Amino acid sequence: MAKAQRRFGTEDIEHYDRPRRRTRPRTKDRPSYDDADLGRVITVDRGRFTLVMDDAPEVEVWAVKARPLGRKGVVVGDRVKVVGDTSGADGALARIVELEPRTTVLRRTADDDDPVERVVVANADQLVIVTAIADPEPRTGFIDRALVAAYEAGIEPLLCITKADLADPESLVSTYRSLGVPWIVTQRGGDISELRRLLDGKTSVLLGHSGVGKSTLVNAIVPDADREIGHVNAVTGRGRHTSTSALMLPLPSGWIVDTPGIRTFGLAHVEPEKLILTFPDLGEATAECPRGCTHAAGEPECGLDAAVEAGRLDPDRVTSFRRLLEARSAPAYTL
Repeated sequence: MAKAQRRFGTEDIEHYDRPRRRTRPRTKDRPSYDDADLGRVITVDRGRFTLVMDDAPEVEVWAVKARPLGRKGVVVGDRVKVVGDTSGADGALARIVELEPRTTVLRRTADDDDPVERVVVANADQLVIVTAIADPEPRTGFIDRALVAAYEAGIEPLLCITKADLADPESLVSTYRSLGVPWIVTQRGGDISELRRLLDGKTSVLLGHSGVGKSTLVNAIVPDADREIGHVNAVTGRGRHTSTSALMLPLPSGWIVDTPGIRTFGLAHVEPEKLILTFPDLGEATAECPRGCTHAAGEPECGLDAAVEAGRLDPDRVTSFRRLLEARSAPAYTL
């Protein structure tokens, strides 16, 4: 007679010891990249980054992000730590393993309701707002918004007016004189030595909509840049996008960043109540404002109006500041 098989019971489950998988023990230790090479991102193209290394600035290196960086964005102007092949040889590829702390971040959003910030460039210290005085006509709405973004980022603005051979730039200059915005005027084929002086030793971002002559300026400042130049449509008054990606270019002392022509500049990331902090004299005048005062025109008992009446503030400066406030709260500027 066959021997009866014993069934697997509850008492067996209590004493069952499941075999453990052989896995490497987890560790919180991360690799140290103290000896990694330092570089600067000069352009980004579909997940590939072009860098110049601190110890060999004449060599361009291709790199990708290391997986531990995850979804952390790397943008033009970022200072990064790099491992791998940094020779710049054909087919060589390095890895970006760490991001150095940013000193400044110039940001925009697609519109004023867009929660996603788009970083234009990192580590810049001057924003050159390029606008033509004619062909196409200057758009102060765009300039105002660019100024707001610059002040929010802690970046010094510079208004660069091009094509001064076509019209008198004084009317535009006078609009921003009371804010203390520095400005420079250029014309086609003219001397740009003063502009070179203002760029010297700085990392400057050139920002402007299409057709204002931004790429023409870049080619004059960096003759071998070879940025494509577009033309303005005679019907729409709009320029054609020629620069398709931001590109950082070296100067004898400093850098310039040529950005693609921008048609929308949202400011969802800017808190209006903090904008006045970038104007110390105006901020001091609002100390006696009632709670919740927005400092906009028509606010009852606003300290700005009281300071103007007492002769402590220039009324044109207050008017110009309030125009920036309106630019922040108006619908996203579209060209």
